[in-house]
Amino acid sequence: MVGREKELKIRFAPGSCELVEGRGVHRRTGCPCGAGGGAAAACWGRAVAARLWRLRLPAEDVDIPSRRALITGATGLLGRAVFKEFNENNWNAVGCGYRRAQPRFEQINLLDSVAVHDIIHDFQPHVIVHCAAERRPDVVENQPEAASQLNVAASGNLAKEAGAAVLRIPILYGEVERLEESAVTVMFDKVQFSNKSANMDHWQQRFPTNVKDVASVCRQLAEKRMLDPSIRGTFHWSGNEQMTKYEMACAIADAFNLPSSHLRPITDCPVVGALRPRNAQLDCSKLEMLGIGQRTPFRAGIKESLWPFLIDKRWRQTVFH
Repeated sequence: MVGREKELKIRFAPGSCELVEGRGVHRRTGCPCGAGGGAAAACWGRAVAARLWRLRLPAEDVDIPSRRALITGATGLLGRAVFKEFNENNWNAVGCGYRRAQPRFEQINLLDSVAVHDIIHDFQPHVIVHCAAERRPDVVENQPEAASQLNVAASGNLAKEAGAAVLRIPILYGEVERLEESAVTVMFDKVQFSNKSANMDHWQQRFPTNVKDVASVCRQLAEKRMLDPSIRGTFHWSGNEQMTKYEMACAIADAFNLPSSHLRPITDCPVVGALRPRNAQLDCSKLEMLGIGQRTPFRAGIKESLWPFLIDKRWRQTVFH
């Protein structure tokens, strides 16, 4: 979505927050979330000033990047990476979530079309990156109505406000808050507990992809589309290392110098859970032709993601020191 191009500056002083826009100054005193202060201040008070106010910055001028990105699902595995990528590359990124949103992000129910309209109207983002979704196939199959609300209805509310480009991605991993956040990282406990054998799928061919790479692709695609609005449609991105879950588990063990003899490859087609394709490879050539892409080698990415969850602290010293 293309928004306004104005460069803004926020000036902080003890007890007040001033929004400088061109020659005019809009003043907000007290909590920036309160009423008053002019239309521009009301707009930016929610998206920018309120977030910076929580940091209790000393008296100073803060330059706000002119490019604005709204990130939904910013509390999740992919959303956190996307928010960080935009924020660290000269974008004014505002993240939103729901149950875990506050105090860092805006709390928005994406099923509330009025709330969605309001935050987009207030913040005027150039780009909306929609990362909120139910990603688990088994949950989608067993709870179709709830999954449809988030994956279809919420996406529809956003699509009404902006043009869309769709990025399809495969199994993801990255810096998780808990191992269960990713179908890749959740295997780490089975890898570490080598005193107990563990069955691992060795049938489905997957392409594990680091969320940092997906975040970089999202940013690159957004920047390309700002230069060329004709870029739209459906795109694919994934890692290029083909691995079964058994091979991923063995690679994780190798990355941390852990034994893998207790891991047992299961070559039969899974009979439990939602049906999945045997080979989940995606054609990434469309993005590659645009000069867009980033791929982190699996062993390097998984080591960076999982080392905080090592059970035997001595391995941390062996691997990293």
